[in-house]
Order: sequence, then structure tokens, then C-alpha cells
Amino acid sequence: MRVVRCVNYGEPRELKIETADAPVPGPGEVLIAVEAAGLGYVDALFVRGTYQVKLPLPFIPGSEIAGRIEAVGEGLSGDLIGSRVMALSSRGALAEKVVLPAAMCAPVPDGMSLEAAAGFLVSYCTALYGLENCGALKPGETVLVLGAAGGVGMAAIDVAKAMGARVIAAASSEEKRAAAKAHGADMVLDYSEPDWRKALDALVEKRGVDVVYDPVGGAFSETAFRCLAPGGRHLVVGFANGEIPKLPLNLALLKRASLVGVDWGGEIRANPKANIPLMKKLAEWAAAGKIHPEPAATYPLEEAGNVLQRLLERKSVGKPVIRMDA
Repeated sequence: MRVVRCVNYGEPRELKIETADAPVPGPGEVLIAVEAAGLGYVDALFVRGTYQVKLPLPFIPGSEIAGRIEAVGEGLSGDLIGSRVMALSSRGALAEKVVLPAAMCAPVPDGMSLEAAAGFLVSYCTALYGLENCGALKPGETVLVLGAAGGVGMAAIDVAKAMGARVIAAASSEEKRAAAKAHGADMVLDYSEPDWRKALDALVEKRGVDVVYDPVGGAFSETAFRCLAPGGRHLVVGFANGEIPKLPLNLALLKRASLVGVDWGGEIRANPKANIPLMKKLAEWAAAGKIHPEPAATYPLEEAGNVLQRLLERKSVGKPVIRMDA
């Protein structure tokens, strides 16, 4: 089978396709013929070796998998063979076949493509967990999404709109703002401009925003926190800017505002059953057309390294997905 293997930390564009033997499922495991793999910013950081946790070399990048069960290990019913499933793994998505515990796999909802399923788990579960569980978002409130044109930002727009919120999408180029608008954002702004806070004040008539969804970090975070309305919630999702901000805590005091960390992965590691209601709700929303998780673009396996490189360089729009048969 074909795999993309990282043998040295470095730039993702240097990754190459190799061949490897197909894995064999053990007790309680399934062999998945991977049809689509979702890629995210963290996957690119793993390849570069700059994430806060380093994966030991060598490894196959990618954590979001969708495909069909091809074989089962001891203790599992053969009726599972042929089932469409999606799964998360710390690594291994960029391979034509992967073995995972059956308990880690979830059925792909009827009507959802495997491409959508492959890009669905991390971004959408993080968005719903962040906005609902951490941010207590209410219908009619206003959400500012930073980095709105990336896969994480697009999912946040989609979920916030499904929850009845008004969404302001912040993105750095006309192309990205147009994409965010097309994905459902009510308003857009250019946060690469030095005075973007004034533009935001004009959009909300100086009333502030109720929730900030922040996967970017850097200097953008303090400005966004200053734009919160009293009682607002700033959701810390990640640091795509590359800089971890240091906020003056008097801002939280004066605004009676909350700074909340959104670590969905940490939550399900600590409480695996917490993901069940999240996934059920998202599947129902997808079936009802309330959310639209189709990826922005699909690419062949040969392009995986370049796709990861564009994610690192923040040149990607929407959620990219690798198709194994493309």
C-alpha cells in the first residue's frame, strides 16, 4: 500500500510517498480501507516537529480518517465489513489502509460523503464543544471568528449559525473573506489592518461581541479580547499565528469577561463518552442541512505534503481533504 511517511522533522513539502505492507487487525480492531483523510494545521506542526508534543519518528501524518471496513480482528462480527466509518487517530491517516480499535470508529451518517466525514471530526467537534460547552453561546449573540477562512474557522461559522448566532468573520484577504461570507458569515472584516478594532466597533455599533472564537493567537488575541462586551467569553482554540499571547488580566476584571481554553482532544481523552452527544448532534444537524461540512477542496495523495505546507503558511482556504483514489 502507499503511505506518506515522515522520517525527519522538516518542511511538509519534502514528504514523499513510500510503499509499506498492509497492517493486520488484532483482537477488537478493524482494517479500514482509507478513502479520504482530513488535514489540519496541527498535522503540519507535527511534521515540522514544532508542536508542543513531538511524535516519535518515523510516523505517518494525519489524524482524520474516513473509509470502509475491509477486515475485522478476533471478537468482532464480520457484519462490520463494508461499513462506512470515520475515525480519529494521533497519526496514520495518510495511508491507503489503517488499523484502529473498533471502539474508535463512528458510522458515517447517511447522506454524508466520505470526503465530508474525513474533514468533519476535529473542526466541527471542536467548534461545537467550544461554542456550546465552553462558550455557552446563546441564540442572538454575536460571535467574532478569527482566522475565519481556515478549516477550523469555517466550522466555527457553520456551527455558530446553526446555534442561532450572528457571526463576524475576520480574515486577512479578500479571497478568504469572500469564502467566509459564502459559508454563512453575516459580516466580514480585514483584521490585517492596523485599525481593525475600529472597523469591528462600527459593525457592532460599539456594543462589543459576546464570544470570540480564537484559533490564531498573537497580537490579534488582545485586540479581540478588548472587543468583548461585558460578560463576554474569549475561547482559546489555538495559536496559528505562532505566538502565544500574554493578556493583561485587568481586562477580564473590567469586562467581567472569561478566558476559556477549548481543548476538545483533552476533554475526550479524560472523558471518552463526552464525544457521543456531540457527534450525535452534529450528525443530526448534517442530515437536516443545518451544517455544511463538505471540504473546500480535495487533493490526491501525491499533493499531501504541499497541502500541509500551505496550511503552515496560512495560504489554505477551508478544510483540505486527501482522496486516496484521486
